[in-house]
Amino acid sequence: MFIRTEKENLCLYGYPNETWEVTLPAEEVPPEIPEPALGINFARDGMNEKDWLALVAVHSDSWLLAVSFYFAARFGFDKEARRRLFNMINNLPTIFEVVTGAAKKQIKEKAPNSTHKSNNKPIFKA
Repeated sequence: MFIRTEKENLCLYGYPNETWEVTLPAEEVPPEIPEPALGINFARDGMNEKDWLALVAVHSDSWLLAVSFYFAARFGFDKEARRRLFNMINNLPTIFEVVTGAAKKQIKEKAPNSTHKSNNKPIFKA
C-alpha cells in the first residue's frame, strides 16, 4: 500500500532494530553532519511507487556514504582504516539494491552452484 500524505519534507529514518519510519525531519540536527536531500517526497505524486522508492533508496545510500566518511575523517581514520571502511561498506548490499531486488539477484549469482561468471571488474581498485 502506498501512503500519500499532505506533509512536506518527510525524512526516512532507519533504527538499530532494523525498522524504518517516514516522518517529519528532526528540528535539531547537528550542523556538522552532512544533510540528507530534502523534499524527495515532492516527486512522489508524479512517479509510480517503485520508481519513487528507488529514488529514496539512492538518496539514502549517498547520504549514508557521506556520513560514514564524515565520521572517518572526524575520528582521524588513516588511509588503511578508510580502505577497510570502504571494503566493509561494499560487502553489504546498498539500500537501492535491497529495494529493487538487485541484492537477491547478486546472492543467487554468487552461489557456488551457479554457472554464471561475471567479467565485471571493480570500478575502484583498493
